[in-house]
Amino acid sequence: MPQKIYDLSQDLDADASFWPFYPPFEVKYFKRKAEHGVNAQLITSSNHMGTHLDAPKHFVTKGKTIDQIPIEWLWGPGVIVDLSYLDELDMFYPEDIEKRVEVREGDILFIHTGWHKYAYYGPDADEEKYLHRHPGPHYSICEWLLDKKIKIWGVDMVSTDHPMNLPIGRFLGRGGLEHWQKVRAQCEAKFGADQIDVLFPDAAYQLTHNALFPHDCIHVENIGGQIGAPELQNKRLTLGVFPWKFKGGEAAFCRCVAWLDE
Repeated sequence: MPQKIYDLSQDLDADASFWPFYPPFEVKYFKRKAEHGVNAQLITSSNHMGTHLDAPKHFVTKGKTIDQIPIEWLWGPGVIVDLSYLDELDMFYPEDIEKRVEVREGDILFIHTGWHKYAYYGPDADEEKYLHRHPGPHYSICEWLLDKKIKIWGVDMVSTDHPMNLPIGRFLGRGGLEHWQKVRAQCEAKFGADQIDVLFPDAAYQLTHNALFPHDCIHVENIGGQIGAPELQNKRLTLGVFPWKFKGGEAAFCRCVAWLDE
């Protein structure tokens, strides 16, 4: 049966948003056609910007590196769940996913929040909104993902953790613009000050990394491109996550793709 292919990746260059305090993407020509007869570029970058796959090694000393991830995990059946109703700093739960689409054991799972539109090349680009005020999961998603035996999932946001479970909501910018205080104040207004320690306990800090990577449940961050296509939402399709074969890599830029039967 013919299939249509969809690109679910964000553009990546020196203007793209990068994880705060990480070295940004830099590119320059060291050869030019007119002078050397060829164009050649040199790239310097951290791994954690643009559409990228985190390997267990990112948080686990002896965890799998990018080249050790079985290629069978990187392509297969899955779903894109539409949670684009979420607003700034909203929280979603496993039941919000399950009431919209059937997630089967071992699926690849992508979550479409619509937040990619605030990334640098998005139609509503707003870097502070994209980095500081994206939605995120309740920490119960970790146990749910493990129960589903999911190896790869991903989000169209800068992180799979809620900003309050990241430096963004706890200490980012301390001594500078105090961004974290703004994030916390907005969450207190949204959820109630007495609920902050309940919804975001210390044990939940970076939990989608700390709790899942030791079990080889890994994720893609900064998905984008055509992830919002209406025909892809809340239905079964084929998904792919294709990093370069980076030996020893704790993460890698990747191309995310969806195939849909026509």
